Amino acid sequence: MHELSIVMSILEIADKEVKKANAEKVDSIELEIGTLSGVEMEAFDFAWEISVKDTVMEDAERKVHRTKAKAKCADCGHVFFAQTLYDDCPKCGQPFNEILNGRELRVKALTVS
Repeated sequence: MHELSIVMSILEIADKEVKKANAEKVDSIELEIGTLSGVEMEAFDFAWEISVKDTVMEDAERKVHRTKAKAKCADCGHVFFAQTLYDDCPKCGQPFNEILNGRELRVKALTVS
């Protein structure tokens, strides 16, 4: 379950930011997680629940923005929403596409006090 290591990395970021700001805790955190990032949200939520206890993130409000994946066909240039990394172009049927977004996994904002 790599979701646990993702949550632990987010906690490290939060700890650093709290120390840098001479604060005590995180009030809110905003995350951006793409639909093709490989993150299983149920496992992520479970890992989050057990990992934030007794940390600077324990009472933080968590906002998660799920980014829809977009791809661009390498053949015809058509841009479309992708469900998987291997979707064929819906316009011409070609399997070779460039993923434009949807793999994101980042902390967008963090509020401390």
